Amino acid sequence: MLDLILLGLHFLLCFLIALVIWHQHKEVSLPRSSTGTAEIDPDGLILIGKEDDIKKSQRATAKVSGRELVIFYHKGKFHALDSRCYQANDYLFLSFFFLQDINGQACIVCPWHKYRITLETGEGLYEGINPLEPSPIPQWKSKGVKQRIHKVTVHNNNIYVNPPDLSVSFDSDYFADKYKNGGDLSVRK
Repeated sequence: MLDLILLGLHFLLCFLIALVIWHQHKEVSLPRSSTGTAEIDPDGLILIGKEDDIKKSQRATAKVSGRELVIFYHKGKFHALDSRCYQANDYLFLSFFFLQDINGQACIVCPWHKYRITLETGEGLYEGINPLEPSPIPQWKSKGVKQRIHKVTVHNNNIYVNPPDLSVSFDSDYFADKYKNGGDLSVRK
């Protein structure tokens, strides 16, 4: 019985910590046109918002070509990824998320599944061992690119992303396409 009480307290504490983290990072609400897409400049880049606004909040969301994106500012760099997790259609990046550096790579960590995705490349990382080694030590390994990333450009205090290159597909495309221009695309704050 004591174990159940302690377990319940543990879950309550985890929930409260996640709630505090969620309230610390307020998301920028970016302007969208009447068509529900971001502005496109003459060079084909898509205007996301003001650099200072995104730096202040450390994240923002935008709809680009019908896809929900999340833009992070982390350690002096901007990163843009599809907002839906490659494993499930959850708004992984918009709700409770954690950033972690793994072997010098900035990663987002899913609080539910503990998946780690690099912000720079979209690779899924896992910790594994080689059982053939005499004393196996866990090491970080790549699952390959799982999450679509989007190139970010900063110009005149504006943040732009390139339109997605859909000639190559990634696991995150399934849910991005499933909810494209329909479904539950409401931005959570």
